[in-house]
Amino acid sequence: MSKKITTDIDIEESSGNVFADLDLPKPEECLVKADLAIQINKLIKQRKLNQTMAAKLLGLDQPKISALSRGRLTGFSVERLFRLLSILNQDIEIVIKPHHNRKNHSAPYIHVRYANS
Repeated sequence: MSKKITTDIDIEESSGNVFADLDLPKPEECLVKADLAIQINKLIKQRKLNQTMAAKLLGLDQPKISALSRGRLTGFSVERLFRLLSILNQDIEIVIKPHHNRKNHSAPYIHVRYANS
C-alpha cells in the first residue's frame, strides 16, 4: 500500500502581475518593461544577432545587451525600450481608454500586446 501524504498549502490567486504579487514598487512599470524586453530579445533572436552585433545595431555596449537578455532592466526606462524597438523597425501603438470596475485609481492597467508578424 502506498501512503498518501497531504500537506496544507495556502494558494493565493495571482493578480496577473507577478511584480504586484511580489509587492515590488511600480509593478505596472516593471511588467511593461519586462514585456518590452521580451519582444526586443525575440527580435534579436529572429535576426540571429549575437550580443556584440545587437549592441552595435542598438547603440549599446555588450554588457547592456547581456543585462537586457537576462531581464535585468534597472538601467532601462520604458522610453529607452521604445527607442530600441524603433531601431528594430517596430511601430508602437498606445491605446488610451476608460477603465471600468477598478477601485484603485493610482496606477493604470497597462497591457503590451504583440501584433502577429
